[in-house]
Amino acid sequence: MNQPLFDVQTLIWLLPIMFILHDFEEIIMYESWMKKNSGKMISKLPKKLANQISKHFSMTTAQMAAAVLLIFLIISSAALLANQYVNDKPLANIHVFTVIILTFFLHVFTHVGQSIFFRSVTPGVITSIFIVLPYSLITLYALLSVDIIDWKTILKCLPFVLLVVPIVLLAHWFGKKIA
Repeated sequence: MNQPLFDVQTLIWLLPIMFILHDFEEIIMYESWMKKNSGKMISKLPKKLANQISKHFSMTTAQMAAAVLLIFLIISSAALLANQYVNDKPLANIHVFTVIILTFFLHVFTHVGQSIFFRSVTPGVITSIFIVLPYSLITLYALLSVDIIDWKTILKCLPFVLLVVPIVLLAHWFGKKIA
């Protein structure tokens, strides 16, 4: 068993903070970027897909913040469950945290892909590259190094990453309704 560079519990509790740092960039840039680039988005994407994206993702800053709040609560709960797992306490669960950290890692590539596709700095791409990518890699390495998870756990959790999509869409719907 290797000793990771960072304490695993610290890395677990950093997830909600890293999420908020990343999503603050999205919240701040989102509405103005969409107004400025919606025409470019519509012209580059197939019409049906562009309409769906416009419908689901046309949000004000307040609506986006409300959606982020809901996701933040889920992520914070996952960090709590993971911390319980590391400390061998009741309510312990590492799988939800693993799904979220894998989603966070893969989410980097959606931002990078969007920026390449639209040839612009898209909301979230800067923190994806400089915060989310290093954090998620270090955290996965640390969890693997101290045998909290193994590759089998990662492979079991990977398909559940797809379940995050409806949760995010539900959070966006919630944001639109509440704000």
